[in-house]
Amino acid sequence: MLDPADPHLVVHSRMVYLRWLPAAPDAVVALLPAGLRAGADPQVFMNQYVVDDETQTSGLGAYSLTYLGVCVAGLAAPGGWWTHYLCSSARMRGYAAARGAPVGVGHTWLERRGDTLVAQTEVDGLPLIRTRVHVGHTGHLIRSGHHHYVTARGGELAGGVHPYVAEPVTPFEVESVDFLDPAHPVHALRPANPLSITEGFYSPRASFAYPGGTGKSLPAHQVPERRARSGRPSGS
Repeated sequence: MLDPADPHLVVHSRMVYLRWLPAAPDAVVALLPAGLRAGADPQVFMNQYVVDDETQTSGLGAYSLTYLGVCVAGLAAPGGWWTHYLCSSARMRGYAAARGAPVGVGHTWLERRGDTLVAQTEVDGLPLIRTRVHVGHTGHLIRSGHHHYVTARGGELAGGVHPYVAEPVTPFEVESVDFLDPAHPVHALRPANPLSITEGFYSPRASFAYPGGTGKSLPAHQVPERRARSGRPSGS
């Protein structure tokens, strides 16, 4: 089993990353635990990606993954609370679960034909989420930064800031994001109709890291005051 405190690197994954306005904002906000809040206009994030070969990771192996969650206000970087983490690899599921991710079994595939790319997430062999986008080619543009994802471990909020570097394609246009199983809990995160995408990209070469450790990870508005003498958070 992988040590959850170890950082890991993934290079050149094929990735579709999206954020959108949800069809049921109240249901989305209700998924947040105490201590976290959504913005004035709640948003959902989703990442569907594939790591084709074990040589693309520092020890995680090849896998596919779709994760979703609720964007959280006040984080040090864009990101939010993971609500679903559907992964094809038992090794990766064990690593992520030990870090507090809400893991489940799922398979994701990405297929490009001409200027159309389809990303599909499947659970128990049945399609759960299907994304269809129109894409161009990579150029000299590089997209980089950090995403901040929050989980829960031992009753406390935890998480980390994940650095990434991606080579997005242009043009990029989202045609549809379909949630195909109304009975599955992920359906609560479905996008509004008409579709309102607030951010997104496709990259055939996206690299990122799982940071070391699983320390406390609170939004700025939730960080407790510190004691003047000890420097430790109050209540710690």
